[in-house]
Amino acid sequence: MPHTKLPAAFFQRSDVLTIARDLLGKHLYTNIDGIVTAGLVVETEAYRHEGDNSLTMHLQRKRHQAQGLHVPGGAAYIYTVYNRYALFNIATHDAAHPDAVLIRAIEPTVGIEEMLRRRGLPAAKRGFTAGPGLLSQALGITPALSGLPVTGEVLWFEDHDEEVDDVIASARVGLEYAGAEAAGLPWRFRVKDSKWTSPAK
Repeated sequence: MPHTKLPAAFFQRSDVLTIARDLLGKHLYTNIDGIVTAGLVVETEAYRHEGDNSLTMHLQRKRHQAQGLHVPGGAAYIYTVYNRYALFNIATHDAAHPDAVLIRAIEPTVGIEEMLRRRGLPAAKRGFTAGPGLLSQALGITPALSGLPVTGEVLWFEDHDEEVDDVIASARVGLEYAGAEAAGLPWRFRVKDSKWTSPAK
C-alpha cells in the first residue's frame, strides 16, 4: 500500500489523548537541508489545557512562547529545556484549546548514519533516539522549526498501515512539580515490546 501523509485533520480532532495514542506506529520524517531522516513513533505524551496542571503552569511560565499552542492543530511547538534539549510537540485541536502531544521516542528507520552523526555517535547503539531531546537531535529538530506545519515538506508524519495493538499507558515523566494529580495522569503511551522507548519509568 502507498504511504499516506497524515493530514491536518488528524491533529485537529478534539481529543488529544486519542491523537497521542494514534501517533504510535506512525512514521515521523524530517527533511533538513535536503537530508531525510525518519523513525517509527513508539512513545508519546498528551498534554491537555483542561485538568492538567502541568500544561497550565507551562502556559503561565512561557506565556509568550506558548502562543505557539494557540493555533489550529498540526503545527510544531518546539522549545528547549536545560538550555540544551529541544522538545518536539505538536499543537492539537484548535486555537481556543491549547493541547499538545510530545513525541518521546522513535525507532530509527531512514537516514540512520546522519542521525548518528548529529548525535555524535560513532556507531548505532540501542536507544540513541529514546528520549525527546535525543530524538530531536537525531532528526535535526530545533526551535527554529517551531510553528511549521507537521504536514509539510520539512516535518511530516506518514501512516504505513501498521497496527499497534499492545500499548502501555502510564504516568508522564518529570512532572512532580505540577502536583500529584497532574503527575499521576496516565497520559504517557508506549508500544509495549519496543526496545526504543525512553528509560524513564
